[in-house]
Amino acid sequence: MLKRIFLTVTLMVLATFALDSTSASAEGMKIGVMNIQKVLLESAAGRKATAVVEKRAKELDTKFKAEQEALVALKGEIEKKSSAWSAEKRAEKILELQKKQRSLQVKVEDAQIEFRQLQNKEMEPIAKMLQTVVNTYGSKNGYAIILDSKAGVHFASNEVDITEEVKKELDKRLK
Repeated sequence: MLKRIFLTVTLMVLATFALDSTSASAEGMKIGVMNIQKVLLESAAGRKATAVVEKRAKELDTKFKAEQEALVALKGEIEKKSSAWSAEKRAEKILELQKKQRSLQVKVEDAQIEFRQLQNKEMEPIAKMLQTVVNTYGSKNGYAIILDSKAGVHFASNEVDITEEVKKELDKRLK
């Protein structure tokens, strides 16, 4: 019992010294925090890329809206009239509905793949340049570390937020 107490006290003392030495060595470090998503979406290049992606999304929505409405109409027709139809006619209409649903599903999946590829194509060069900008900005301004505020940082003072500065640098490089 006495050994356990001694061991616990020893571990607590060692942990205290370890924490003290960590905070002492971290005192001179310059830390920056930025919102990468905000930089990507609010930079001039990011807004342009977002507009291209949103335009294509609207085109795809419009493209499938008529087919979706036709499916809803066919489903409604089946629900209303199926009791008056023969079993053969009902089975035929249900099969038609299922084929149209599968066809639309395949088209939507293809469109989703196309959409993701477009997003990557538009945003990837911006993200690569952002990495270069952050590395250059961090080195030039003496930062030991720059963190993404949306990736696990629970609190950061506005004094360490460099989002706007990085966004300006990114805009300069991508003009």
